[in-house]
Amino acid sequence: MQHNVLILDFGSQYTQLIARRVRELNIFCEIFPYNNFPTDLSSYKAVILSGSPFSVRAEDAPHPDLSQIRGKMPLLAVCYGAQYLAHFSGGLVAPSDTREYGRANLSFIKEGEVFFDGVSENSQVWMSHSDTVKTLPTNGVKLASTHDVENAAYKIEGETTYAIQFHPEVYHSTDGKQILENFLVKIADVPQNFTPNAFVEEMVAELKEKVGNDKVVLGLSGGVDSTVAAVLLHQAIGPNLHCIFVNNGLLRKNEYESVLEQYKGMGLNVKGVDASARFLDALAGISDPETKRKTIGRVFIEVFDDESKISDEVKWLAQGTIYPDVIESVSVKGPSATIKSHHNVGGLPDYMKLKIVEPLRMLFKDEVRRVGATLGIDAALLGRHPFPGPGLSIRILGDITPEKVQILQDVDAVFIDGLRSWGLYDKVWQAGAILLPVNSVGVMGDERTYEKVVALRAVESTDGMTADWVHLPYDFLMKVSNDIINKVKGVNRVVYDISSKPPATIEWE
Repeated sequence: MQHNVLILDFGSQYTQLIARRVRELNIFCEIFPYNNFPTDLSSYKAVILSGSPFSVRAEDAPHPDLSQIRGKMPLLAVCYGAQYLAHFSGGLVAPSDTREYGRANLSFIKEGEVFFDGVSENSQVWMSHSDTVKTLPTNGVKLASTHDVENAAYKIEGETTYAIQFHPEVYHSTDGKQILENFLVKIADVPQNFTPNAFVEEMVAELKEKVGNDKVVLGLSGGVDSTVAAVLLHQAIGPNLHCIFVNNGLLRKNEYESVLEQYKGMGLNVKGVDASARFLDALAGISDPETKRKTIGRVFIEVFDDESKISDEVKWLAQGTIYPDVIESVSVKGPSATIKSHHNVGGLPDYMKLKIVEPLRMLFKDEVRRVGATLGIDAALLGRHPFPGPGLSIRILGDITPEKVQILQDVDAVFIDGLRSWGLYDKVWQAGAILLPVNSVGVMGDERTYEKVVALRAVESTDGMTADWVHLPYDFLMKVSNDIINKVKGVNRVVYDISSKPPATIEWE
């Protein structure tokens, strides 16, 4: 992708949101750690510095090398970035008199500044810092203030360098997107050419060049990501794409059969492989979530290795990896904490001779859906809820047994079917049930029971990086709970998860 925006990550929980807002402007951007970004910046048109949990006054604070950026290309410094520029360029950063966190309103905006075009005084912004810029850096010019923050925004005379102490990327900053657009489009002159059509055209050409006449094997899951990846590859290489749908024994109820059915008529070469016993045997006795994920990843690779040996001409393994997978697995290639590993991120073992191709690696989930629509994929398929690669294994807390899988499949089916029948499915980003390693005392008829507890989870989100729990109707929850307890043997209690991400993740493991 040309005309990129480079986002340097200092470990902020909001870094991915910066990328999301930039992408919403049809501008391609990439996230790199502050201490490990490309040495060749010739394809980048602008740079954004993220916030950070660190104080610039701390000994272990991140110190980026900005020698190839500062004064040489447009630079926007957010929160920590703004304080960093001040602290090391002749200004003063000190603890705030009061902790500056949450909503604030601009009380002053310097007239005639393109950076604040379309932004009115009293515009709401979101603060999240305990230090503040007391004195501007050398050649600094104040652009905006709030009631409590004198230097809420400033620029450096003689440079295309802007700095703000609030977060334009969060929804609470009502004109945040406008400010980002002003900087990127009006000031940095970055083209807004990152559209689904442009992505498809460029990716198909890239895949043709990369893969050539080689055969490619792709693991289909029935979900949005792998399906879009398959159709993209099919456009590029046609019958040289061989799709495999593996039953890992951890799919939703009857999903193996229904997914194979849905791919009929799409023109894809799809083979079903029932490896459920192989996966469940490998998982026997394993309770640790990371070990589960890695075990599933290993067995997937073994299955694909077996299948790819059918033809000596298969050279590539295609995967539906998307950007959040990469971000959460490899710490945005740097400083922020790894949240979890993904079965389809991290390369292949030495014994496997296939090379990896990941056409969606740089896309967020909502972007994948838009690309899918451009490719003409059925809206019902694109509207499917995300489902974790490790399947129900990470929704069964503790060890995995066939009996537990059966219980959870039955519970999940009642929940998902209920969402559909009540017209709630499309109002939810992702939903599922979790089997807890807890037994609960109950009464059924005149008998005392001691059976399993299940938690229901439904969240709303744009890209999975942040999520809020969904306020499902009480009548619906009552009906679903009643149906689960009456229809699923072994369950006598149902709870509803009302945690948001952060601090909780969408999945429990």
